[in-house]
Order: sequence, then structure tokens, then C-alpha cells
Amino acid sequence: MSVATVAILALVVAAAAFVQGTSGLGFALVVAPVAGLLEPALLPVFVLASMIPLNVYVAWRERHALDLRGAGWITVARLVATPGGLVLLWAVPEQRLGVVVGAATVLAAVVSLAAPTFVPGRAAYLGAGLVTGLTETATGVGGPPLALVYQHRPPAELRSTVAVCFLVGEVVSLALLLATGQGSPAQLGWAALLLPALAVGAWLSKLAHHRVDAARMRPLVLVFALVSGVVLILAP
Repeated sequence: MSVATVAILALVVAAAAFVQGTSGLGFALVVAPVAGLLEPALLPVFVLASMIPLNVYVAWRERHALDLRGAGWITVARLVATPGGLVLLWAVPEQRLGVVVGAATVLAAVVSLAAPTFVPGRAAYLGAGLVTGLTETATGVGGPPLALVYQHRPPAELRSTVAVCFLVGEVVSLALLLATGQGSPAQLGWAALLLPALAVGAWLSKLAHHRVDAARMRPLVLVFALVSGVVLILAP
């Protein structure tokens, strides 16, 4: 990987960590399309591994607002669906993975932008967990279903609960990918190399998450995701 590619990824990772640490979503939506364009071989392990320390930090920072009931149902469904995501990854040739990531990103962003207001219940938690288990394991993108469930809840509840759900699922998905040969230590190495950039973004989110209007940031993240996803689909 060239120095320029590493520098671009570092900037993107820092920006994405700031966005997710502030609004509760956006890391994978921002990083996965860019990584898919620059270095497709990094997906999905690089995104999953990068998100683990970020979600540990956010979950601990806002543990007081955690929705244990919702997180429990989502996690159960997420774990059930994880093998399905692995099957999907096996079925997609590596050279077509960018298209799958782009399509998943665009679909997730469109659904997130268009979803009406609703009060989540058990069915919503289970549905979000199932979809997240499939898409995040296969592509690294899994946040929008969880954001949909919590989009009308207090921002701290969204951030902490989504972080916990992500954290459990990411550890399981990453272990399964590595155990089945769908991931490599080199991909983990790149995630480790960019930890300083992740830490900068997370630290900046600590300073800003009480001040930044997450409701205004969310559409910006989703529009960026739409554009990135379309470019990824159309890229040769």
C-alpha cells in the first residue's frame, strides 16, 4: 500500500471515528466505500477490527444510557445471522466485493433517509440484528438498521446501545472470518497501524458530542455514503 493511500485512509478513519463518536453511526458507511476504492483486499476485516476499540470507548463513555433490553434482543439476532454473512462473503468473488459493499451502503443509506418515525419493539430489534449480522459480516457495513431502531431515542442511548451491539457482533464476526481463512493478520496489521488516527477522531468526538447536533450530522453522513456507494458500484 502506498504512502498516499495510507495517508488518505488515516484521514478517513479519523473523520469517521469523530462522526460515529458524535452521532452514534457512520464509521463503516464512511470507511468501507473509501477502503473498497483504494484497497478492496482490506474488506471487511479492516473495518471490523478498526471499529472494536472505537466501540469499546463509546460504550464505556456513555454506559449510563445503555438500553440493555434492546441490546440483548439485537445481539441474539446478530449472532444467529453471522454465519449467513460468512456464506455471502464466500459466494461473492473478491473482485466483485466492492460492488456488494457499494450496493449495501446505498441501500442502507436510502432506507435510513426514508424511514418514518416509529417506536421500536421486539420485532424491530430482532430484524435489525438479523440484517446487521448479514451485512456487517460480509461487508463491514451494518450500522443503518441499528440507527433506524434508535433514531428517535436520546442521542446518548443510541450511541451507547449501538456501540455495545456492534462490539459483540464485530468480535464474533472477526473471529469467524479469521478462523475460516476469510481474513488475514495483514488486514489486522493495517487496522493497528491506523489506531492513532482512530484515537484522534474519538478524542475529538469527546469534545464535541455534547455540542454537535447529531440530527444534522446524520443526513450529511448518509449523503456521503450514497455518493461513495454509487462511485464504488460504478468503479471498474
